Amino acid sequence: MRRLQTYTSLWAMQPHDQTGVKLPYDQVCEMVASAGFDGMAIDLGASDVAVAHAVRPHMERNNLTPLIVAFPKTIESLEDTLKMAKDFGAPFVDVIGQVMPIALDDMVPVIETWMEMSDKVGMPIQFETHRNCITNDLYTMLQLLDRIPDMRVCADLSHYVVDREFWYPIPEADLALISRVLERSDSFQGRVASRQQIQLPLSFPQHQKWVELFKGWWREGMASWRDRNADGDCIFLCELGPPEYAMTGPDGKEMSNRWEEAQQIKAWVEAIWDDLGG
Repeated sequence: MRRLQTYTSLWAMQPHDQTGVKLPYDQVCEMVASAGFDGMAIDLGASDVAVAHAVRPHMERNNLTPLIVAFPKTIESLEDTLKMAKDFGAPFVDVIGQVMPIALDDMVPVIETWMEMSDKVGMPIQFETHRNCITNDLYTMLQLLDRIPDMRVCADLSHYVVDREFWYPIPEADLALISRVLERSDSFQGRVASRQQIQLPLSFPQHQKWVELFKGWWREGMASWRDRNADGDCIFLCELGPPEYAMTGPDGKEMSNRWEEAQQIKAWVEAIWDDLGG
């Protein structure tokens, strides 16, 4: 059986809206579960292992599955995170690798070593498309995918829209490059970007062309996932980060309500999934 599983991020919930209030972990987990999310990502770049252990009992009490996001700064340091994620019952570890060789030939052994480590521990990994890490550049990422056939991806395409400064409408040749990433993606992240802004308020009229672009990519990605998987969980993470990801006005307050937007993205994605066949 195939299931869509929607997650949000602890990072996105601290704070979760324009008030700037950081809610206690028990209240955060109750909100997330009550909104119908299946899990919550614990970002070890925005927090640490101590936070992961502190929030864990509240997630368990609310039947939320943890997803661990790792930012390993050395090749060896990922192993402890993999073991922790296995203990937590995470479906996989989302790797944003901070080991960043310049040459492709030097990148390949890093990725392959992390994949071997994943097999050894018995914890799957996916490499997120993200700036300031080993998958920083779209062109290099495509070369990595060509060189390493078993490399699996967590697609957060907002980073590549900003990284490549894509003009709208995006040329067919560039859309084809994104399609190559989606064909190797086993999970997806929800955020809408433009060529100069990593996270747009979803309701502004001038942003609707970008909203529709990303909804199309999410549809394409989930359709590709369904073609490749007769059963299993397709995980979609709504990850709307606080400032400075979120746009703010002159008063320093956010220009949109990210908690409401996360639920809006969740509804969009669920509708797309149902339209693809449920």
